[in-house]
Amino acid sequence: MSRERFVVHLPVLAADLDGARGFARAICRALGFLADVERAGTTVSREDDQSVRHWVWCDRPRDGGRRCARAADHDGECGGR
Repeated sequence: MSRERFVVHLPVLAADLDGARGFARAICRALGFLADVERAGTTVSREDDQSVRHWVWCDRPRDGGRRCARAADHDGECGGR
């Protein structure tokens, strides 16, 4: 039996977009031990404009089949953890 994919929407209070992204990164780190959590697909949005989503992680492809583990919109080169 194949499993379905779902998105869990968890409203939080944050001062701004950077704060919301930081909160989302902390949640991803805390739940990183769960194989079914897709960290790379994490986005945040304003409650009253949920159709505009902002990526939390960069996740650009890198050499060797790896992906960048840095925050979205980071400065400098992509890198691992």
